[in-house]
Amino acid sequence: MNKVILMGRLTRDPEIRYANNANSTCIANYTLAVDRRFKRQGDEQTADFIQCVAMGKGGEFAEKYLHQGTKIVVEGRIQTGSYTNKDGQKIFTTEVWVESQEFAESKAASAQNGNQNASAPTRPNVAQNDSDGFMNIPDAIEEELPFATN
Repeated sequence: MNKVILMGRLTRDPEIRYANNANSTCIANYTLAVDRRFKRQGDEQTADFIQCVAMGKGGEFAEKYLHQGTKIVVEGRIQTGSYTNKDGQKIFTTEVWVESQEFAESKAASAQNGNQNASAPTRPNVAQNDSDGFMNIPDAIEEELPFATN
């Protein structure tokens, strides 16, 4: 099985191109900075920079909504390849071919983290994580939940 799930921030705006086929398929290429959970001693790099490719509707979504600094979750598959460059050297590639992508934070949270041009759909900040790993649900929201007990 070839499946990968990543969460990170775009390092720059997606590069968009359209294929020269009957459908003019949209192809979006972007790099996702994914934080490492642990830092090794002497290792200055605390993130991995993963190349991602989204095609079709996913590419159109990336073109319209994704910008540098946007935090997203990507689900897809790893694809490797190789080519020979103009100097005759064989270059190996590894990319994540995106099958689904979604926002990992609200537009307001994105703006607080320095991404002023985010155009993610606004979602209210419903809950904060507590130190025990559970979410605190505000009283106003709790009354709307079908399983809330008072």
